[in-house]
Amino acid sequence: MSNELQDQIRALSLKAEDVIDRIGQPLKPYIPAIARFLIVVTFYEDALRILTQFGDQTYFLEKHRHFPWGLSHIFLLLNVVTMVAGSSLVIAKRYTEYAFYGLAAVIVTQAFAYGLVFDLSFLFRNLSVIGGLLMVLSDSLNKRRQMFAALPTLSETDRRKYFQLAGRVLLIFLFIGFIFKGEWSLGRVIVSLMGLGACGMVAIGFKAKWSAMFLVLLLSISNVLINNWWSVHAAHPQRDFLKYDFFQTLSIMGGLLLLVSMGPGGLSMDEKKKEF
Repeated sequence: MSNELQDQIRALSLKAEDVIDRIGQPLKPYIPAIARFLIVVTFYEDALRILTQFGDQTYFLEKHRHFPWGLSHIFLLLNVVTMVAGSSLVIAKRYTEYAFYGLAAVIVTQAFAYGLVFDLSFLFRNLSVIGGLLMVLSDSLNKRRQMFAALPTLSETDRRKYFQLAGRVLLIFLFIGFIFKGEWSLGRVIVSLMGLGACGMVAIGFKAKWSAMFLVLLLSISNVLINNWWSVHAAHPQRDFLKYDFFQTLSIMGGLLLLVSMGPGGLSMDEKKKEF
């Protein structure tokens, strides 16, 4: 590629970024709060589902997963308390590390309890949700670093960079799962290629904010079209699966929005370019 063509592409890219900046400027102050709520919305929905279907949940755990009577009740109630408390702490931006560990523990224990450890779709989705939680954790470390700017905080800064890198990489697993699920068509191929390109840019941290915003738009459209649980009869068993996928996708979109707000972090091509 000639230098002239590279310069033209760079100029167009800068213009596009300026336009997006101007359009998104009024929303910028609210993006972190919206992102945090979206990241934990799947946990609120899951807690509500357990409470409203408590009998069905205990029956499944006892009959199909061989939980002793009583242990199934304790397990579900602990899940509800942890999800509601952890999610509320994330939104309030208090004790974020404890909230992260609690919510991550819920994801892991539910995978084993419901026998979904080897379900690739479940695995990819939950890795992406953990990626969103890691973005929350790295954001809290950044706020702490700013509060104690005069003190040596090298370890905190390093932790934040690695958490952001891990969060970026994990966030894209949802889209990888989407590619290998469902029937292929020309439209699916085009969307998959575009999405894969954006995922790669998010993972390496190149134009990460704009790639993340593109994925948010892509997931918004696909979530409404594919996981339209509201159009399924309340008694249909597929409704709960669609609803679960819908709210998990919202959580992953929240992680991507937090990436848009925070930036990709120190271990990224965008940050490395600033050093030159």
